Amino acid sequence: MNRPAPVEITYKNMRFLITHNPTNATLHKFIEELKKYGVTTVVRVCEATYDANLVVKEGIQHTLLKLGCLC
Repeated sequence: MNRPAPVEITYKNMRFLITHNPTNATLHKFIEELKKYGVTTVVRVCEATYDANLVVKEGIQHTLLKLGCLC
């Protein structure tokens, strides 16, 4: 399945990388992309589709941001 390319957004001294949600099957390639962009922290805002421990093992912090219903 083709996924959209990551989008980088810069605001003042902050950088954000907006990406698709990977699966365990695509996580290795996803982590390569994160490293390419120098990502140090992943903030997940959607349902879990991968094992976050695998991201942490690669030296990237991982956290969950729970959003209320946007209905």
